[in-house]
Amino acid sequence: MHLYQDSMSNLVGYTPTPIRGTVIAQAVRDADVMGQMQKSFNNFVQSGQIWALLIGLVIGYMIRSLTSYG
Repeated sequence: MHLYQDSMSNLVGYTPTPIRGTVIAQAVRDADVMGQMQKSFNNFVQSGQIWALLIGLVIGYMIRSLTSYG
């Protein structure tokens, strides 16, 4: 490994400093990712945001087709 670092430092012109530090990890309390996604999607539908998304897509497509040339 040192041979590679020495040859690269000669080629590039500087010596990289090694990174020394503490690895920080987070403790996961709820690992049910699919359940969280399903809950979020259900909230998205129940709050009516899906209708805003669909209406925005339709209006955006209409505006794009009216303003595009060719």
